[in-house]
Amino acid sequence: MAITRLTDIITVFDSKWTYGDVKFGYDGEVNQDHDTKYPLMLVNPPESIIPEIYNGREEYAFEINFYNLYSQAAQSVVTLQKRWDNLQDLSNEWLDLVLKTYQDVTVEVYLNDESIEIERIKDTNNDKLVQIKLIFTMSSFTKCFRPVSNYPSDFSDLVIWLRADSGVTFDIPTKRVSAWADGSGNSNDVAQATASKQPSRIGYGGINDKAYIDFNGTSSSFISDALSPITENFTIFEVSKINNSPDPIIGYAKTGGGKLWMGLNLGKYYATVVDDGNEIELVAHTSVVTTGNNHIAILKKHNKRIDLEYYDSANSLSETDNDSGFNNSLTFNGANFYIGSYVDVAGTFSLEGNISEVIVYNRALTDKEISDVKGYLNLKYKIY
Repeated sequence: MAITRLTDIITVFDSKWTYGDVKFGYDGEVNQDHDTKYPLMLVNPPESIIPEIYNGREEYAFEINFYNLYSQAAQSVVTLQKRWDNLQDLSNEWLDLVLKTYQDVTVEVYLNDESIEIERIKDTNNDKLVQIKLIFTMSSFTKCFRPVSNYPSDFSDLVIWLRADSGVTFDIPTKRVSAWADGSGNSNDVAQATASKQPSRIGYGGINDKAYIDFNGTSSSFISDALSPITENFTIFEVSKINNSPDPIIGYAKTGGGKLWMGLNLGKYYATVVDDGNEIELVAHTSVVTTGNNHIAILKKHNKRIDLEYYDSANSLSETDNDSGFNNSLTFNGANFYIGSYVDVAGTFSLEGNISEVIVYNRALTDKEISDVKGYLNLKYKIY
């Protein structure tokens, strides 16, 4: 049985914090670099390492500090409690992902019982930051605790996972986003090379005070670096707020092939899947106007049928459509896909609104799997 080295654990810490910058050092060093991307995780060097060699166990005491901005302007629109809550949500998710790394198959590292201390601090350092201080002890090679949360990556055939709080390349002064990395592990990244067309990444103030990508409704959008990975059947989840109509969240179009639209049309939430070769259109839409609502939407295509689910604070809606003539072998991987835009021979449509998360599976998920992914999203964004 090999000993899990401290450097291995630190490497996992670093890899699982994808929401902002990671630094290693002490609290007083936070303000030395003003190009920091927040939220920031600061890992203090462990104060103690107690190897229990003959028991096959190593023990490490960690102090991890998490920081986010809380400016005077922000204080007028979001409470200190909410900003703390959201920073703690990220720290909890990070710790859960660290533990899942070591416990998905066999337990290699565990969190010691009753070792966690959490402290909330405000107006820290020079940048008017809010801070969560997390102190805990970890041991290796003794089974104790297993995380139980569901994540999109727990289910097979995840091909696209875009999160506004992770994997975003942006210019700090202007907040313009040049690239948005796919978190599924399949490198289905999206990008926008033209500065004037780049959406903006806002680190807080979105749905449940989370980060979001803001689209201006005229030109800002992303296009995939590679062809769409979607074949015949798929399941798409998206969390957003759409302020105008017709405005798309995700779009795909290939003349004579397949077409896909998720977003608003005529003020209602529309999902459209088109067999362009046979001129057959599957359409599902909400029965009420949903413009300007924070929401979760889910589209599943299964053979010749589509199912749409839509949730906001006031509505829980579902709709379906099917057509026996739809080409069951039609694929959606012959062109690039767009985020915040839809482009075909009829013209270009652009999103006015913001996107928090997009998740795509290259298969029709089961009802239980859809419920689990939806639960992950609602726990995070508290839509309903």
